[in-house]
Parts: sequence; C-alpha cells; structure tokens
Amino acid sequence: MSAAPENVAAAGWQAELRLRFAKGAGPADTRTRLVHRSHRGPLVIQRPFYPEGDPCHVYVVHPPGGVVGGDQLRVDAQVEAGAHALITTPAATKFYRSAQRASSQLQELRAAGATLEWLPQENIFFPGAETHTATRVHIDANSRFIGWEIACLGLPARGEAFDSGSLKLDLELWSDSNPIFVDRLRLAGHSPSRSAAWGLAGFEAVGTLLATPASAADVEAIRVLLADRANVAVTLVDGVLVLRALDTQGEPLRKLFITAWQLLRPRLLGRDAVPPRIWAT
Repeated sequence: MSAAPENVAAAGWQAELRLRFAKGAGPADTRTRLVHRSHRGPLVIQRPFYPEGDPCHVYVVHPPGGVVGGDQLRVDAQVEAGAHALITTPAATKFYRSAQRASSQLQELRAAGATLEWLPQENIFFPGAETHTATRVHIDANSRFIGWEIACLGLPARGEAFDSGSLKLDLELWSDSNPIFVDRLRLAGHSPSRSAAWGLAGFEAVGTLLATPASAADVEAIRVLLADRANVAVTLVDGVLVLRALDTQGEPLRKLFITAWQLLRPRLLGRDAVPPRIWAT
C-alpha cells in the first residue's frame, strides 16, 4: 500500500517493487514467467509482454512521473535458472530539485544460471537535485547480462545547467560474490570536474553499458561500430565488455547504446535484438 497523502509531504514516497522470473515448469514450457510480483507505494509494472516468444519483457512504471526530495524507490528483481527477463522503463526518470532532503533509487538485480537485460531509459537530474542512485547487478558464472545506466545533467535543451545540487551515482557488477566492475561518481553542480578536461569536459550526459560474457572479438566489433565517434571508449574487464560514453544530451547516448545492444545481443545471447514496444511510443 502507498503512504497516506498527508505523509508524502513529510517523508516522500516510499516505494518498493519485487519481481521474480522463472522458466516454465514443464519440459515443453520454455517461456519465462513472472512468478512473483509485489509492490509497496507507487512503483509497478505493466503486464508481461512476449514480443519474441520465450523471453519476458516488463516495463517498470513510476506513476508520479518524477522523483522529489524524500522519495525512496527500490527495485529488486531475481531471474532464476533457465529464465530470460528484459526490464526497461517507458520513459526517462526525472529527479527534481530537492528542498534539503535527498531522494534515492536503488536497484538490486540478480541472475542465477539465467539471462538478464536491464535497459532503462535515461535518468534526468534537474538543477538542485540531491540524489543517490545505485544499480547493483549480481550474476553467477552461468548467467548472461547486458545492461546500461545513462545520467543526464540538467536540461541542456532549455539552457538549464546542472549548476547546483549533488549526485551520488553507483553502478556495480558482481559475479559469484566477487566485484567485477564498481563505479562511483560523486558530482556537485559547482564542481570543477563538470567542465575540466580530466572530468566531464562540459558534457551533460554520461553513460555506461556492461555486457557479459564477452570476448575480445566482441570488443573489436563495437570498436568498428564506434569508429567515427569521439568521447567513447570500450574495453574488456574479466570477460565483461565495458562501453562508456559522453555526449551533450541523453538521447544520442540512448540511441548509441541501443545500436550497441542490437549488435551484441545476437553475439552474446544468441537472439536477434527485438526492441521493447514501449520504445516506439
């Protein structure tokens, strides 16, 4: 149940969504099922979709449309052996200006002998936002994962720079309880790293894509794709392809990552890329 309206102004929305995916019970049932879903507060999913047969596509929806000071959102998703889940969002998540209180968004994603795709649309941080976001992915040696996080600073199309507020942005990938990729970005609106060449160099959008199990050949394929682009780098870390990019706005980054996903998915997951229907709306 969601918090009572009179409590929202005092404490913000406290929202939680729990999902569990499993392969069909019978030997002939290869479709991934959403076998458990529960929510507290305004964080839900639309019904499961099956645009490509067995994999299950779900869209995480935050009905209020934006995150304000005091809001705390949490998503827990578990994909069990043999299952394949693709999780996305119908639109960018907006983090509005905070009045003293910080907002937070935590995602804990787990796959055991399974396939997980985490493909949210971008996070947009309005000037003055005080926010902590963390996405932690836990897989085992028998799992496959492709996912990304994109952060957009301010509203450059409106000329509104992220010149106040502070962000704590965490992205982690763990394999069999071992840390493989841990990235922590700490950024204040007045920080010199916003414009310095050793920092974001004036760019307003930053994104990271992770894909595993990947090989050197997969990295080379992505490098060919990125041959004409600047401010992009790709490497291989313990079998994980890491693609990082900067841009002036979030939309070009999202398009870049979708193109990379379309290339990597057949190579890593053995399936052609079937974009979620919500991306076309």
